[in-house]
Amino acid sequence: MTQTTIALTQASDSAAAGNELGRSLRDAFGGSAPDAVVVFASARHDYDVLLAALAESAGTQCIAGSSSAGEFTDQGRGEGQVSALGIRSRDMQFAVGLGQGVSSNPVEAARQVTEAFRGISKSPLPYRSALVMTDALAGHTDALVEDLTLRTGGEYRFFGGGAGDDGRFQTTHVFVGTKSYTNAVCALEILSAKPLGIGVAHGWEPASEPMRVTEANGTQLLGLNGAPALEAIEAYARQSNQGFDAADPLPFFLHNVIGIRSPEGFRLRVPLAIGENGSIACAAAIPEGSVVHIMKANAQSAIQAARQATESALHALAGHKPAAAFVFDCVATRLRLGRAFEDELQACADLLKPAGFVGCNTYGQIARAEGQFSGFHNCTAVVCVLPE
Repeated sequence: MTQTTIALTQASDSAAAGNELGRSLRDAFGGSAPDAVVVFASARHDYDVLLAALAESAGTQCIAGSSSAGEFTDQGRGEGQVSALGIRSRDMQFAVGLGQGVSSNPVEAARQVTEAFRGISKSPLPYRSALVMTDALAGHTDALVEDLTLRTGGEYRFFGGGAGDDGRFQTTHVFVGTKSYTNAVCALEILSAKPLGIGVAHGWEPASEPMRVTEANGTQLLGLNGAPALEAIEAYARQSNQGFDAADPLPFFLHNVIGIRSPEGFRLRVPLAIGENGSIACAAAIPEGSVVHIMKANAQSAIQAARQATESALHALAGHKPAAAFVFDCVATRLRLGRAFEDELQACADLLKPAGFVGCNTYGQIARAEGQFSGFHNCTAVVCVLPE
């Protein structure tokens, strides 16, 4: 049996916020400490102060999570807040891992974080999963997910995302115990007697003709069809009768993301800024030689994607009832939808009832599960449901 409780605080003082969350979680468990806590916090907070207060008041240092760009539960959402999920379970075992130096050596970071995993060599429980939060600004998230898969022999299912900083795109942190870290990745290993459900969907479709990526360097998209990437973007804006301001391109980019064609579907990348010589800086890497489209979506397709991801996650529980869920979606989705983002969250809440959920807006989403669109994504809803 698994018990969960969800808490959300608007307290601006970091120590007060941590104490409030910890007391709320512990009170919900009749005074007992949670086995594990997952927490997402706005960049307005002093993370180490917050985490220390949370650990003391909750009675556990088995804490994982990250800074975020919008925090929410099934009961409410906002910015500048802290959301948390406490778990007590007879059917699950937990461990927290940390990997550092992601920007220089993602392979070593993956090795470090999986050192804490207890289910790699031998697990007393049949289902192995991990919540993974990474400093996406450090780059290499695609490679990191692949390395984690290799190091766990393909036996683990991963879900999570890139830490945020309230949309500033300057410095992001991951949380392990009472400390926060940059240029790092954290993971909460979840060994379970019952399956966890993971669902992934984005609701975007191709709007442009296919284009070949003729030059790219990591997150820098340099050339499309042999010309500077910016020229292709400008041509599409004219063709689709959309305004495009090179001095302020983000409003256009939020509604016109790049989709990388793959056998599984389109993996999304959000353009962020215009660089030198007509290059486009994106939120994640785009492989040179890949085929891409400019994609389109609307509020209804985003809501349907959240619904689809939640339904897939619930179906993967194989008949078990949901205890609680994690929900992740891109900060770009929140910025694009505005108040309609609440409708997306409501779609998740309606399907999960009476179970609740906790989550945040991230800088990219992580999913690795059988039957799902796996890897590192932008503008994509990722839902993980814990069984009772």
